[in-house]
Amino acid sequence: MTPAIFGLSGPVLTADERAFFQDSDPAGYVLFGRNAQNREQLRTLTDALRSIHGRDNLYISVDQEGGRVARMKAPEWRTYPAGAVFDRLYHLAPTSAIEAVRSNAHALGLDLAEVGITVDYTPLLDIRHEGADEVMGDRVFGADPLQVAALGRASLQGLARAGVAGCIKHMPGHGRATVDSHKELPTVIASAEELDADLAAFRPLANAPIGMTAHVRYPAWDGDNPATLSPTIIKDIIRGEIGFSGLLITDDVDMEALSGTVPERAEQAIAAGCDLVLNCWAKMDDMQGIAARLPAISDGAKGRLDAALANTHVTAPDDLSEQQEALLAKRDALLGLAEQTA
Repeated sequence: MTPAIFGLSGPVLTADERAFFQDSDPAGYVLFGRNAQNREQLRTLTDALRSIHGRDNLYISVDQEGGRVARMKAPEWRTYPAGAVFDRLYHLAPTSAIEAVRSNAHALGLDLAEVGITVDYTPLLDIRHEGADEVMGDRVFGADPLQVAALGRASLQGLARAGVAGCIKHMPGHGRATVDSHKELPTVIASAEELDADLAAFRPLANAPIGMTAHVRYPAWDGDNPATLSPTIIKDIIRGEIGFSGLLITDDVDMEALSGTVPERAEQAIAAGCDLVLNCWAKMDDMQGIAARLPAISDGAKGRLDAALANTHVTAPDDLSEQQEALLAKRDALLGLAEQTA
């Protein structure tokens, strides 16, 4: 098995993709808007991926946070609010905000399970900091680490109830970055003591099934490498200080924060201690290069992959409407508390 998560070029598998995936046996897949036209089409696509590997609990993922980050779009799919909506409610009624997040994530997860998706790249546990780049902005749950952890836990619980594994991100914290890591490499100039506040949001969820690294450089820990490529940060901070024990994946290795060819970046990330490499853009040359460069998945990473997917499942279509409506009605009633006091 190749320790990589690959993208697909369109709404159906091409013959070249099918042949390559059969040969390279990637650990999983990531879907985008280009892959999602409607429910029937998307379920057919994910079934086709399962047929290649012969296993139901295949790692098939999407970035469906809610708000501005949603690959499955209206009107075909429901819209869900960004993290800042729940942040506002938490300041008024913490218990209500936690239950609203849990209900929201459960309903969102049912949308994913219906079309065969088993992993969602949420929740963000990044902390809001003044002066940071807006790439995080309203996506995050707030500025207080314990609040962010509480809402993040509720999100993981809601997704799990739908049979979907969540992913905490971006370890060890993207909230202080003053540039967008999609476009360039952020360098966070903060002391280890200051950065400990960011780690505080991740520590309570160190047993999450999946975690994603940040393409951010932290000179307090490693002056040369971003977290994704840093053996020191992965071993001492993510696995050590945070205590994260789950499946560790990279953010997309095609982002401009990293240098070198995409296959070179993938090789460096695995060597640094990441379990899987995320490569989103379905460029066949890059995917072939990654498969050629990477060793087979390690026993430890394979065990963590299996554990992350152990409780995932797909759901029969047309069985979800009534359950989702009840969950969303509950969420909206709780969010209404914030509107009443605005």
